Amino acid sequence: MPDFPHLLAFSLIALGMVLTPGPNMLYLISRSISQGPAAGLVSLGGVALGFVFYMVCAALGITALVMAVPYAYDALRIAGAAYLLYLAWQALKPGGGSPFATVDAQSRRLRHDSPRRLFLMGLFTNLLNPKAAVLYLSLLPQFIEPERGSVLAQSLVLGFTQIAISLAVNALLVLMAGSIAGFLAGRPLWAQWQRWLMGGVLGALALRMATETRR
Repeated sequence: MPDFPHLLAFSLIALGMVLTPGPNMLYLISRSISQGPAAGLVSLGGVALGFVFYMVCAALGITALVMAVPYAYDALRIAGAAYLLYLAWQALKPGGGSPFATVDAQSRRLRHDSPRRLFLMGLFTNLLNPKAAVLYLSLLPQFIEPERGSVLAQSLVLGFTQIAISLAVNALLVLMAGSIAGFLAGRPLWAQWQRWLMGGVLGALALRMATETRR
């Protein structure tokens, strides 16, 4: 098991990373604003499952193998960028609407995605972000001490610590964002601005993900 100083240092780094805006935070806040905190929490469940997948893969060494193959990393990166571009296009296309919007662009009625769709969107948003894989592959080994016991056990403890911190912070953001959903509902001017803002931000994230190289 990791000792307390290493666990504390890792926790502080994990806290700093989760507070850095990215696709996961953008999706969760937007979903909470548009459909309420319950939808945001369901989406957070999908994001959490994505973290568990990458963490277990890293702990078992699978991620290391994938990241050692340049084309595998590039394929993941490009797929993630394409997914973000798809969401951006859904917001910016003529007659379209934000994929996170609570009002259907055609019927002008409230639109509530099913819990299954919310969960899957959260899952894919995280799985198609290669930074999640890099996080575990590059960060976990720095805090593992083989002399303190099972490397796998230490990896799992550190990984679940990061996931717990991410869930706590994002759940707080979801509840804070969801509290203003009622105020924003039924305001078409806000919906229009939200659509353009969301499309622009998603497009910028996609461009950054598509053009960056591994470090």
